[in-house]
Amino acid sequence: MGHSTSSQGPSNSINPRLAISLGDPAGIGAEVVLKALARPWPPDLQPVLVGCRRWLEQTYTHLRSQQTAPLRDPAGLEILDLPLDEPVRTGQGNPATGSASFRWLSAAAALVQRGDCRALVTAPIAKANWHSAGHPYPGQTERLAELAGVAEAAMLFTARAPTGQWRLNTLLATTHIPLAEVPRRLNPALVQRKLTLLLDFCSRFSAAPHLVVAGLNPHAGEAGALGRDELDWLEPALAAWRNSHPGVQLEGPRPADTCWLDAGRAWNGGAPGPDGYLALYHDQGLIPVKLLAFDAAVNTTLGLPFLRTSPDHGTGFGIAGQGIARADSMAAAIETAWELGSLRPA
Repeated sequence: MGHSTSSQGPSNSINPRLAISLGDPAGIGAEVVLKALARPWPPDLQPVLVGCRRWLEQTYTHLRSQQTAPLRDPAGLEILDLPLDEPVRTGQGNPATGSASFRWLSAAAALVQRGDCRALVTAPIAKANWHSAGHPYPGQTERLAELAGVAEAAMLFTARAPTGQWRLNTLLATTHIPLAEVPRRLNPALVQRKLTLLLDFCSRFSAAPHLVVAGLNPHAGEAGALGRDELDWLEPALAAWRNSHPGVQLEGPRPADTCWLDAGRAWNGGAPGPDGYLALYHDQGLIPVKLLAFDAAVNTTLGLPFLRTSPDHGTGFGIAGQGIARADSMAAAIETAWELGSLRPA
């Protein structure tokens, strides 16, 4: 049987506990969490799962009957038990599963905010189910920003290269908005704020980070022939930020179609690439990240007063309950939260 959570605990710098919200209960969240936790971990890492105990135990029993990969028995885990209001049909999300995942995320965030846990790991949710349950947030990031009382948070994807210690770090300047809205949302102040967040993150690994910014238009506008955004405001904004951060090597705007070539070489064993990339819109950054590091990339939220990570995949409704979901990205999210939760900017 799991244990109840305590309101007292050590400071975040030494706290061995990680809060893990279990995501939409109709999806693969419980499966990938139990698979990930079955892997070897430091003995002092203490996961605190936030979800419905009975549903989690039923999921465990069902997956064992599928002769799936090794699973962590929830009977030996600490669980903050928030029961489901109605039974769940695997693979069929609805307003009730959206409501449950919203409640579990909020409770897990509270554990971290009051110092019970050092970092937050979130399993995937379905935005449509949140919306149908009356929670019209673009995603978990925006809900966490609201709970933390910050004006905005940023979405960064990080992955350690398989051949060395170099990390691929890509921050998105804009996230879940229509492509036509991107030029209207971008402005010098936004890009400069995102660069400062990226610098703070990359300073955990490098005393003098090398950052790269992608251009908005094809060929980064090609001197105005393919769009004037770079000439009119992006290049001056980068120059001003560069002048106020003289210890940082900042490149850009680079043409997006070649921006991540050095990351590809570094990922495959070449010389280390830049410490961080700033993509101006969602797919511009996520296409290279997922091509290089689909199973290793971790979504990390910047701008919050606590660390949050999540796997780089969705709810997997189409394969839920079949025992075939891969847990690599969830394991990477837990590892990143554990590792980075003890690091501070250099």
